Amino acid sequence: MNELLSSKALFEELELRDPNDSFSLHPHHESDHQIQFTLETKPPQPFVPQPTSIHWKVRAHNVKGVWRNTVDFSKRIEADWELPHQESRISIDSPIVCLFGHKDENILTFCCSNAVNRIDLGAKYREEDNCFHCYLLFFTECQYEIEAFSAQIRLDFTRTHFSHVLGDVANWWEDQGLIPMPVPEIAYRPLYSTWYQFHQNLDLDLIEKECKLAKDLGFDSLIIDDGWQTKDSNRGYDYTGDWKPERIADMRQFVQRLQSLGMKVATWYSVPFCGVKSTAYQRFKGKFLTENHRWAPVFDPRYPEVRNYLVDIYKRAVLDFGLDGLKLDFIDDFRSYPETPFGGPSERDVESISDAVDRPLNEVKTELLEINPDIFIEFRQKYVGPAIRQYGNMLRAFDCPGDPTMNRVRTTDIRMLANKTAVHSDMVTWHFDEPVETVAIHLLSTFFSVPQLSILLTEAPDEHLRLVRFYMGYWRDRAEVLLEGDFKPSRPLGNYPILQSRKDGVEIVGIYDDQVVRVKEPFQELDILNGKATSEVILNLEGQSGRFRLDICDCLGQTDHATTTDLNEGVHCWQVPAGGMLTLTAT
Repeated sequence: MNELLSSKALFEELELRDPNDSFSLHPHHESDHQIQFTLETKPPQPFVPQPTSIHWKVRAHNVKGVWRNTVDFSKRIEADWELPHQESRISIDSPIVCLFGHKDENILTFCCSNAVNRIDLGAKYREEDNCFHCYLLFFTECQYEIEAFSAQIRLDFTRTHFSHVLGDVANWWEDQGLIPMPVPEIAYRPLYSTWYQFHQNLDLDLIEKECKLAKDLGFDSLIIDDGWQTKDSNRGYDYTGDWKPERIADMRQFVQRLQSLGMKVATWYSVPFCGVKSTAYQRFKGKFLTENHRWAPVFDPRYPEVRNYLVDIYKRAVLDFGLDGLKLDFIDDFRSYPETPFGGPSERDVESISDAVDRPLNEVKTELLEINPDIFIEFRQKYVGPAIRQYGNMLRAFDCPGDPTMNRVRTTDIRMLANKTAVHSDMVTWHFDEPVETVAIHLLSTFFSVPQLSILLTEAPDEHLRLVRFYMGYWRDRAEVLLEGDFKPSRPLGNYPILQSRKDGVEIVGIYDDQVVRVKEPFQELDILNGKATSEVILNLEGQSGRFRLDICDCLGQTDHATTTDLNEGVHCWQVPAGGMLTLTAT
C-alpha cells in the first residue's frame, strides 16, 4: 500500500493498526487524482473485533479548513490534542472529511462506504510535524461477534471546487448500494409547519385558517408537529410512545379538511422515545437502550417486538389518518448508552444498534411506498447521511429559529451530499416587529433549499405577507434553477457568504455579506439576491460583455430601477435595496 501512495507527494505513512491480527487492506483503484482500497476480514470463526484503524498523514500545504457534514460554524483546522473524533453511523452524520484550500478547492476528501455502523474519523493538525494526521477508526462500540466485514475507503485529491468532489462522493455512495428513497414532487415544494407558532398548543380552527393563507402564499404541505398526540403542553415527552390523537379526536376528518384546501399533510413522531406516562412504557419495560435519557426512555430496536410496534404505528397512521407524509424525529438518540446491555441471554435478534435501526426504517419505507408511492418522509439533521437517505426523501436543517445564517450554513452543508434528495430549511420564523428588509434576509437565506415557514400568518403584518407572497412566487418560478442547477457555495469558513446555482443559461446568486460576486460564464439571465442589510452590490463580470436589461426591485417586488445598459468585462457596482434583487438579462 505504501508503494501505491509513493507517487502522491502529499501522502505519507499509510498504516493499518489491527490488534485483532485479522484484517487486511487491499488497493483496488488508483488514478492521478484518486485512490480506493478495501478493508476486510474473513475469519475462520466469528469474533468480537477490537478497535481497528487506518492512519496516514498529509502535509499541511494550502489547507484553509476542514469540512464535515454537521459541524455548522466549526470548519476551522483542529489540533490533534483538542477536540474529539467525528462520529458517523446510520443515525448521525456521514463518513466523510474534506480538507479544502484557500480558493475553495479540494485538497483531500476521504470517505467510507460503510455508512450504517459507527466509524470515528478525522483529520487533525499535529504541530510536531506540520501535517494533518488522518484516520478512520472502526469497531469502537462493537461488543458482539462478527462473521465477516468489508468496507471501501476512497481518497480523492482532485483539484476542483470542493463542493463538486462532495457531489461525486454522493454518487459513489449510491454506486456502493446506498440507493436513496424516491422523491415525490411534493417534497420539492415549500412547507408550512405548526411548530414555532403553536408548539403543543394546537388550535384546530386556527390551523385551518393558517393553511388557507399558507396555500395562497405558495406553501403546498403541512406538518402537524408535536402536540397532536397529547393534551399535555409542557414541551416534554412523557406521553410519547402510544401515538393516539388525544388532542385531535377525529384525526382523519381533520386531515381531510386540510387536504380539501390543497395541502398535503404529515404528522410528527419522536421515534425513539417512550414516555413514562404512556401505556407503551409498561408494555416494553426492560426493552430500552436507556431509561436515563433527559427526555424519555429510548426504545431498543434490537428487539423484534419493538421494531414491529414502531413499524405498525407509522403504517396505521398513514392508513387510518389518510396522511401524505411523516416527520420521523430524534433518530440520532438510537445509540449506545453506558447502561445499554450487550450479550447474554435475551429476546434480541440482533446486537448491533445501527443494524437494528436500519431494519425498521427499511420496513417503514417499503410498507409506506406500497400504500402511497408519493409518500414523503422528513428526517432532520444530524441524521442526513447516505444510509438514512435510503429511508427518507426530505432532509431538514436542524432547528435554528430566528437564525438566517445558521439556516443557510446547515442547508448548504446538507445539500452538497444530498444529490436529488430534497433539502429543506429549518422553519423560518421572525418577530413581527422586524423591518420587512430583515424578514427578506431570513427568507432569502433558505432559497437554495426548499423553504419551510412557521409563523402565525393570521397575525403577521400585511407588509410581511406581501414580501412572502412576492418571494415565494419568485422561488417557485425559479425552483428548477435553485434546486437542480450546478450549485457552488463559496467560502465555507466565512459561512457561505455567496451561493450560486446555474442551469440552462440562468444563474442565481445569493449574496449574504459584503463580498464581490464573480460570474465567469456567459448567461442569458443573472439574478442577484441581496440577502444582506447593506445596499451595495459589486459584480466582477469575467466571462461576458454586451448589452443587458437591468432591473432592480426592493424586497416587496416594487421596481426601484429599470434600464438598458452596455457592460464590459470587469467590476460594476449598483445600489440594490436590502433584501431586494438585481436582474441582468442579455438582449
